[in-house]
Amino acid sequence: MNSFVPTNQSDGIDRVREPDVSRETHGMTSSEGSEVEGDTPIAQQARVAMSVRGQSDETWPRPPGCRIVGIANQKGGVGKTTSTVNIAASLAMHGNRVLVVDLDPQGNASTALGMERGEGNRSIYHALVEDTEIRELVQPVTDIPNLWCVPATIDLAGAEIELVTLVARESRLKRALSVYESSELDYILVDCPPSLGLLTVNALVACDEVMIPIQCEYYALEGLGQLLHNIELVKSHLNPSLSITTILLTMYDGRTRLAAQVADEVRQYFGELVLKTAVPRSVRVSEAPSYGQSVMTYDPASTGALAHMEAAREIAYRAEDAAAAEYGM
Repeated sequence: MNSFVPTNQSDGIDRVREPDVSRETHGMTSSEGSEVEGDTPIAQQARVAMSVRGQSDETWPRPPGCRIVGIANQKGGVGKTTSTVNIAASLAMHGNRVLVVDLDPQGNASTALGMERGEGNRSIYHALVEDTEIRELVQPVTDIPNLWCVPATIDLAGAEIELVTLVARESRLKRALSVYESSELDYILVDCPPSLGLLTVNALVACDEVMIPIQCEYYALEGLGQLLHNIELVKSHLNPSLSITTILLTMYDGRTRLAAQVADEVRQYFGELVLKTAVPRSVRVSEAPSYGQSVMTYDPASTGALAHMEAAREIAYRAEDAAAAEYGM
């Protein structure tokens, strides 16, 4: 499998072992996809770290119109928020304009992006329930140009109940996001809660695409059938343009046979929807939110940062390939 795989080290430092090295997972490459000649391993890693920081010459392609992507999986602890935050940061660092909408009452994406979430702060709740224009709620992310966030606060916990009595309760988020012209942003990433309630339904109605993070552990596919069924229901009755476009393997541990088996099973089921890059377990990824940062700025040379960068790169270039195919280029 082409992925970043942490080695078994006793000193607590993340390192990368690269079996079956491919363009997607091996260091930095030239624009033609071939490796830069004459590089030492240290130079290659330095280039990677600079790219993660958004300080390289590399700019990733931007989609022809704004892609609205919901990151969903009703199973908790699979890496939805981590994937949302770090992929958003990676895209922004490489020339894309990205808005993160935190739709999870826990507000972990807001915390990781350094948003103020204290009592009295306005959040996505006010757009959904009180019809506040979403532009008034957007906050820029410190140290990452072109990245913004609509945070979640504790108020959102009661939104599931309050939405029940509102008109067009399933499409409140779609209406809120409609103020943006397609050319204003390149990506809107919606971090969904770990449930299939009205908040998640709002996300599915507002989005064109769904990305599903799946952890490479036992019970990884448990309950996934219900999510797929709900996506089909929303597509049939509320949002005909909705489709699953991306599957991201998370928490991959190359030291275990189970991780490889789960990854193979997911690839067999979902085929080309699965990104080639799998995100490994990483201590740095877990530490970053406690400092109000994504791992992309907290430790850009860690295996977790490198893997998320490669996953984001795949997403960006897949969009370019799809656009080229659509327009016959």
